[in-house]
Amino acid sequence: MLRYLHCLLFCLYLSIGTGFSQSFQFAHVTDTHVGGSTGLEDLERTVNDINSGSIELDFVIISGDITEFGSDEELKAAREVIEKIRIPWYVIPGNHDTNWSESGGNSFRTVFGSETFSFKHKGYLFLGTNSGPNMRMSPGQVPRENLVWLDSVLNADGGDRVPIIYINHYPQDSSLNNWFDAVDRLKMFNVQLALCGHGHQNRLYDFEGIPGIMSRSNLRAQDSVGAYNIVTIDAGKATFTLRRPGIGIAPSSWVSVELTDRQLHQTLGQYPRPNYAVNEKFADFLDLKWSFQDNSDIGAGFAQYKDLLITANTAGQVYALDQKDGMVKWTFQTKGKIYSTPAVEKNLVLFGSSDHHIYCLDARTGQLKWKYEAAKAVLASPIIHKGVGYIGSSDGVFRAFDMRRGKLKWSFEGVKGYVSGKPLIYGNMIYFGSWGNDFYALDLKRGHKIWEWSNGSSNRMLSPAACYPVGSNGRVFIVAPDRFMTALDAQSGQVIWRANKEKELGVRVRESMGLSENGKLVYVKTMDGELLGISVEADSMEIAWKSQLQLPYELTPSAIEASDGLVFVPSHSGLVSAIRSNDGKVVWQYKISNAMVNPMTVLPGRKLAVSTMDGKIELIGF
Repeated sequence: MLRYLHCLLFCLYLSIGTGFSQSFQFAHVTDTHVGGSTGLEDLERTVNDINSGSIELDFVIISGDITEFGSDEELKAAREVIEKIRIPWYVIPGNHDTNWSESGGNSFRTVFGSETFSFKHKGYLFLGTNSGPNMRMSPGQVPRENLVWLDSVLNADGGDRVPIIYINHYPQDSSLNNWFDAVDRLKMFNVQLALCGHGHQNRLYDFEGIPGIMSRSNLRAQDSVGAYNIVTIDAGKATFTLRRPGIGIAPSSWVSVELTDRQLHQTLGQYPRPNYAVNEKFADFLDLKWSFQDNSDIGAGFAQYKDLLITANTAGQVYALDQKDGMVKWTFQTKGKIYSTPAVEKNLVLFGSSDHHIYCLDARTGQLKWKYEAAKAVLASPIIHKGVGYIGSSDGVFRAFDMRRGKLKWSFEGVKGYVSGKPLIYGNMIYFGSWGNDFYALDLKRGHKIWEWSNGSSNRMLSPAACYPVGSNGRVFIVAPDRFMTALDAQSGQVIWRANKEKELGVRVRESMGLSENGKLVYVKTMDGELLGISVEADSMEIAWKSQLQLPYELTPSAIEASDGLVFVPSHSGLVSAIRSNDGKVVWQYKISNAMVNPMTVLPGRKLAVSTMDGKIELIGF
């Protein structure tokens, strides 16, 4: 009898721990890219194929890059097709849905209801999270608020060693800057499989002991039709078989992985994690004043008002921290994610939100002074000059406001694409780029267009929209993802020079740039981690200064700051480097986290305010 009981308990363990006898099938569709050349048609074919009933499916998982550019129009078009699926379906965003989104990722939540999902099916717990990057080019990142959500779901539903299948658009490796935050959480429970997209190919992975499957894109590419995967859960295995819409399923599967409780909590601490040894190396040069951890992502920089630092997060909050101790002094709540860096003049704070509003607050208390509704999200960062606030938006309009009265002074309605950067005031004009491949110069007083320049590209992702332009010597300088740096005549918009030095010198510039303290150099950070100084006077892209900094591959577009004889360089991996401006020597480096560094602020008394996309804020004395 006792032997029979032991056998029964062992069989029960297998049933729970491995999913044995839990037999079902589902479709894994990914990288549909609606808005691309064939994305919508390919998705329609797949949905029709799923609805044909020729194969028995319990549900559908769509794991990101639903759209090409994350626009409201693309998201709605995708939803109209996906909602025709006659069985349950679950969807998460990918980098194409969030990095170039005119709504700051807000519309994805509106159109699809959420950017995460969790559900139980025949003994398995399925969990899906967002992957970023959100509005700033960098490695992917599971948003901070998604990790908080993941904790709550795992604690509520992940007990009793329930088998878990985790879905994220990215592979769970260093292509996500915080892969370890998700993986280590999952390892504490019975995670048995991880699904992803992103790479547009079928591929088997090992994510620190977690079997990982990347599924191919739904796009047809060079074929006549696209394809997706049929996933069969049976006899303690997950089997993946390719299916082509209207043609049928492949004669054999391309991979099968064992589903079992691997007790992966025992491997915690065995795999490499981000290294913070650099902080010890330069400890004598720095003084950490305080540290603050938000429960959401932060995609904005700071505004300074007296002894307050004002910033914003993706939970829709603008808040003020006391510079002395980092304590929250006031908070203002909006209804959308915020990527707009606040601006302050006198006692007024100006910023935008993805809830379609432009807000003005009392800097002392956080109380609302006035707000203005735009037609779409307001992701851009404002600038305030002599009592007038200037800010772009996603509705094709650039606006100027009387800050005290909250009245619209003028609006320019000819913007192609949306604005997500910070404008430059130089002389009597204001300059900004858009995600329509254009760069604009407007009259500061009346908002009339003085000139407009286009980079000539048909690819919106190469727009001069993410850099903070700088002006010097009668010129305006911009850098864009096409790896060109351009010097424009500030008054006429004529190209003085425009250069891509990749083939000639191996120099790959990108959006991260800033102006030297004396105005004679434009600092640019290359994709290969170099910091260069470009002459503002030369008739070509002359490298007049080069630092000793050498970072790994780099993407973050955050601006470079110069103050106190130092040049402060951000990175996409949470590292700030301070370079001496006279000789280019690296004076110190400090790693805040492993996430992208946002726009930094140098404060009086040799202090630097820094935040990273994962919600970390620190005040550093140097």
